[in-house]
Amino acid sequence: MVGFRPLLALLLVCAAALSWWLLQRAETLPPAPPQQAQATRGIDYYITGMDVTRMTKAGVPAHRLRTPQLRHFTDDETSELEQPHLTVFQADAPPWEVDAERAWVSADGSLVLLQGEVLIERAGDADDRPIRIETLNLRVQPEQDYAETDERVRVTSETDWIDSVGMRAWLRPPSRFNFLSQVNGLYVPR
Repeated sequence: MVGFRPLLALLLVCAAALSWWLLQRAETLPPAPPQQAQATRGIDYYITGMDVTRMTKAGVPAHRLRTPQLRHFTDDETSELEQPHLTVFQADAPPWEVDAERAWVSADGSLVLLQGEVLIERAGDADDRPIRIETLNLRVQPEQDYAETDERVRVTSETDWIDSVGMRAWLRPPSRFNFLSQVNGLYVPR
């Protein structure tokens, strides 16, 4: 398996080229759902202390979601979560752990907007070093294990780091990241 350092070096080179190309495209991301006053929205149920695990067809955990409080709204069938913690399990690697201040979930569950400060971490193992990603306002497509943001991003792994504005991340193995613009980093050879 390829080590993190060569992968990070390749990512930095690719990120620089992609940053220029993406700035030329000026692709816009879908807007966040309109904010409505909660006073006019009806809550048909709420859950406190929620802890739910979604399994794969093979019967192994795929995702685990924990939150102190979930509110479900009748007007658009969306949900809001306080301090959600999402675990994305991997078959042969440590899971990704995702924390946010708040989250909004679409009616069909295909889109999750992690709002406020977002922290994504994966522990290291024999093949991969630990990774820590800090950003704001992350859009997640849970079925694809895909996430994106147009906010500032900081990725650290031991002494190496990458700073960027905007990121796309595919968390399903083989995990990969696309840094969108203003990419800077430090790679310390070992």
